[in-house]
Amino acid sequence: MPTITTKTPVKGLIFNIQKFSINDGPGIRTVVFFKGCPLRCKWCSNPESQSGEQESMYDEQTAKQTIVGDYMTVDDIMKVILQDKDFYEESGGGVTFSGGEVLFQASFAIELAKAVKAAGINLACETTGYARPKVFNEFMSYMDFMYYDCKQWDPAQHRIGTGADNGVILRNLATAVQAHQKMMVRIPVIPGFNYTLNDADHFGQLFNQIGVTEVELLPFHQFGLKKYQDLGRKYALVNVKQLQADDLIDYAEHIRAHGVKVRVNGW
Repeated sequence: MPTITTKTPVKGLIFNIQKFSINDGPGIRTVVFFKGCPLRCKWCSNPESQSGEQESMYDEQTAKQTIVGDYMTVDDIMKVILQDKDFYEESGGGVTFSGGEVLFQASFAIELAKAVKAAGINLACETTGYARPKVFNEFMSYMDFMYYDCKQWDPAQHRIGTGADNGVILRNLATAVQAHQKMMVRIPVIPGFNYTLNDADHFGQLFNQIGVTEVELLPFHQFGLKKYQDLGRKYALVNVKQLQADDLIDYAEHIRAHGVKVRVNGW
């Protein structure tokens, strides 16, 4: 298995802090986006999040060049987070860690999580679960809620689409279920990767076996296309048609047939 985490010093590499988010957990939230990811999903809508280093993006329309990623301390980030603590309390919101993959910078993420919880703030994360089990367990202990991506049931196909197999992802998912971690398992449904009814049936069987009772389907979209252009990268799925919620009706039913509740995140 390739190296999963990087040793982080006093600072973490953050590529965005989004305030007043209402789509990344309950209530009003501040989302901290960690740069770097061990996976290379061909459909990634945030390609600027993949590298664990700062990088340049050039927008031809505005002729503007920007550097993606800022090195920040826990105190730097907490100053931003605490500005909106009153809004978290009034709305039942909090902070969400996202990426990239937050566990790519696991040591720094855990230190920041400790600070968030010490401030009495609700904490959620969006994760692929791709981390060493010991690291995942420690990180999970600080989470009030997790969004957990499950991209493929088949290890070989997962490797083709993401560059790594899914063994540790499924092991950590099972651990989270056994620990009664509050979470939502999400499937990004991608044509040519996991968008067959056979895939849906296998997902249903897998979740039934692990003990996952509810999943959310995320229809494939092309929202990140321009970012590949700005980074000067080729996008493998440029000619793939976007999916709508209605395209997943049968897919959802095949998962439900295995006793798993399904919601579809339409757009």
